[in-house]
Amino acid sequence: MTMLRILRFLIRIFLNLIGRIEIRGKENVPLTGGMIIASNHIGILDIIMVYYGIERMDLFIPVAEKWEKIGWIRWLGKQLNFLFIDRYNPDLKAMRKMIALMQDGKCLVIAPEGTRSRTGSLNEGKPGVAFLAARSGFPVIPVAITGTEDEAIRANVKRLTRSNITLTGGRQFVIPALPKTNRDEALQKYTDEIMCQVAAILPERYRGVYAEHPRVKELLADY
Repeated sequence: MTMLRILRFLIRIFLNLIGRIEIRGKENVPLTGGMIIASNHIGILDIIMVYYGIERMDLFIPVAEKWEKIGWIRWLGKQLNFLFIDRYNPDLKAMRKMIALMQDGKCLVIAPEGTRSRTGSLNEGKPGVAFLAARSGFPVIPVAITGTEDEAIRANVKRLTRSNITLTGGRQFVIPALPKTNRDEALQKYTDEIMCQVAAILPERYRGVYAEHPRVKELLADY
């Protein structure tokens, strides 16, 4: 058994100990081919939840470079295919690396918000994921996570209570290539589309700044 398989096995045991986990829409996530899984980010556990819910061995996840300074996280990242990136400055080398990995058939898992939400609901998405999707042409699959908020998990662990956690996969869609003019406007539109697709499969209280977005209402009517 490879180290990755061992770690995935241990992750499943750990998560089952602390949570009752429900997976929805698993059929929406292909088992092969390059793609972008875009999810909300509400707790530190989100980073490993994907290894519980998605039966692929070729996942890779961008993680803030500050975590690379911690030895055991650096080791874990090597086993789980973390890609340490600079969240605060344009990292073109990392962008090219992510596109190359998808071209090689691998699956990118990324949070368009860029960091954990401190409120538990959606913050405004950053344009990086939309740029990747438009530049690469690979499909985007929205994923919604609930129940992994750090404070809630800690409180339930102290009470020896398992948390109710859900992962929901939505329908895939493709972001068009960026036009030659009005690129910033198009990039904002594409970012909103990705975030609204995630919001539409989240419970209402998790939708945050996208709760009243007209596109979310359109998508809800279609689900």
